[in-house]
Amino acid sequence: MKTKPVLEFADIKTIAAAAEAEALKNNWAVSICIVDDGGNMLWFQRLDGAAPISAHIAPGKARTSAMGRRESKVYEDMINGGRASFLSAPTLEGMLEGGVPIMKDGQCLGAVGVSGVKSTEDAQIAKAGIAALGL
Repeated sequence: MKTKPVLEFADIKTIAAAAEAEALKNNWAVSICIVDDGGNMLWFQRLDGAAPISAHIAPGKARTSAMGRRESKVYEDMINGGRASFLSAPTLEGMLEGGVPIMKDGQCLGAVGVSGVKSTEDAQIAKAGIAALGL
């Protein structure tokens, strides 16, 4: 039997604080979601001024990234590249840039999904949160 690392609550708070700091530093109003490796929500916050729809999009990006074990941008690029049939993939609802997996030693621990600004900026916030873990 193998052992795998898991996110602890202290890790989640570290990620969330760093992601929030990145958003606030840039005056970006976003929603931030952190999920485990199965896409189950561990943390959610909607910063002041974030659009209501971002509260639905951020968790979708996070779940898609965690379950696919890759950035959600991969799916967006696939679809934009002409593979429109991928839109029918079951349970994937956040196929937009801004979902980033949390990886350690080749294992996916979960993901961070952000929504509210340009997709590249959403991803920047997610990556800043993950970087705070030093992975």
